[in-house]
Amino acid sequence: MSSIRFDSHFQTRLIDGLYAEAMILAEAARSYFDGVGRDEREGLNPVQRVCFSCESLKVTTRLMHVLAWVLTQRAVDAGELDWTEATHAERRLGRSPESDPHQIGHLPSRARRLTLASLNLYRRVERLDHIAEDDRVPISPVRQLQDRLSHAF
Repeated sequence: MSSIRFDSHFQTRLIDGLYAEAMILAEAARSYFDGVGRDEREGLNPVQRVCFSCESLKVTTRLMHVLAWVLTQRAVDAGELDWTEATHAERRLGRSPESDPHQIGHLPSRARRLTLASLNLYRRVERLDHIAEDDRVPISPVRQLQDRLSHAF
């Protein structure tokens, strides 16, 4: 398995941006589902209430998987974790629970936006995780030179 091979400054900024986005989204979801979302949930029919509750758990699960993956990438970048360890299954991006687009369409607008935002973020990180497992990803010439220099000194 190869690592995501970008310029290290670019990689750090990418991971930091994903971390910030995941934290902001997690706080927005917590705030909504523990606050206004509870009131909105009560106005739904019984089936929609169950769907609402399930989607709130799915949003939380997705975001926690993203945060765990990002923190693993940060640990590798900081030298706290070897890349080989980061590629083990338990450190890879966890599987996201599926959401039914039809059910999402029946959620209150803010719940729908949070659900779709969590899906979007998860899918972007999932693509990065797949790149990391693809041995055919070319290593940038800059990264190759940096690696050679770090081993030479």
